Amino acid sequence: MPSGSTQTDPSDAFAGAYAQGSPEPVQLLTPEGERVEHPLFSSDLTPEQLRGLHRDMVLTRRLDTEATALQRHGELGLWAQSLGQEAAQVGAARATRPQDFVFPTYREHGVAWCMGVDPVELLGLFRGTDHGSWDTERTRMALYTIIIGAQTLHAVGYGMGLQRDGVVGTGDPDRDAAVLAHFGDGASSQGDVNEALVFAASYHAPVVFLCTNNQWAISEPTERQSRVPLYQRAWGFGLPGVRVDGNDVVAVHAVVSAALQRAREGQGPVLVEAFTYRMGAHTTTDDPTRYRLSADLESWKLKDPILRLEAFLRRNGHVDEAYLTALTQEADALGERLREGCRSLPDPDPLSMFDHVYAEQTPELAAQRAAYAAYAGGFEEEQ
Repeated sequence: MPSGSTQTDPSDAFAGAYAQGSPEPVQLLTPEGERVEHPLFSSDLTPEQLRGLHRDMVLTRRLDTEATALQRHGELGLWAQSLGQEAAQVGAARATRPQDFVFPTYREHGVAWCMGVDPVELLGLFRGTDHGSWDTERTRMALYTIIIGAQTLHAVGYGMGLQRDGVVGTGDPDRDAAVLAHFGDGASSQGDVNEALVFAASYHAPVVFLCTNNQWAISEPTERQSRVPLYQRAWGFGLPGVRVDGNDVVAVHAVVSAALQRAREGQGPVLVEAFTYRMGAHTTTDDPTRYRLSADLESWKLKDPILRLEAFLRRNGHVDEAYLTALTQEADALGERLREGCRSLPDPDPLSMFDHVYAEQTPELAAQRAAYAAYAGGFEEEQ
């Protein structure tokens, strides 16, 4: 999907946001689905592109719903829910260009969908049949990272590599590249994230840090981690920080598009805080009713990112019942494919864990593989 988001100058927009310092998030669609203007960021997405964003969010939610049900039926060992965070993920992913690269956490299911990762492959991670099997070069997305915040360091290293490859700030829009690094509000307290911000600022790395603030680091509220809004932490590292309404897919797309363009032009990193709410559990082993109020959840349901965009599309005649019915049918077909695909994932060969450790097999790893094969073979002989 083409970017479609514009502003007079991405550098001026972020300089203005930096000076403004307002905790009010950038918003282009109200919770009721009404279009509003912002002094620094704007969007000229077409009705077709808006329908595309809506479709992405609907299918991402269906993926999340089906995966949760599969885990409840014992088909997955675990699932990290993304309910309510679809706009922050889809809006950001669709802001990338073919030369950009994305580093996710373990919850960016909407990003994976937009980057072309087969959702059945995604389920393999949580079923335990592989450690991530998608082609990172084709999808332009790294594997999910379980170690909290580690992917931000990987992103900065990749961005510094782009600088050395001469594909940053050349003025060629089809060549200049940037990196999008996702992390959560809980990860903002991790040393890796802070080190990544130091390196990115020091080396002017072309990285956009997208902090999805769903307000709960497992069971710990954000205000216990930070005495200031998370986007303001960027200022201490010497880079601009902006807060965007994370339930407004149009605003997320506009802000991240501008931030990525700024990075591609060689103007350095940006921290974007997407302020949203995790309507589901941290993972399927979590019980959020133990630490948050049901009234808060109900109030955030009124800000649902899918219903917000759908209200705008309906109000402006960009969708009709035939479109919505067809989309529901597509979601149903996706659900069926996920259920069948998950259950048909083959059990892995235990020896396969040695196959992709290094690009070339080392003598030490070969010896370990042989030793494990002999050990496993002993059980077969006993039978």
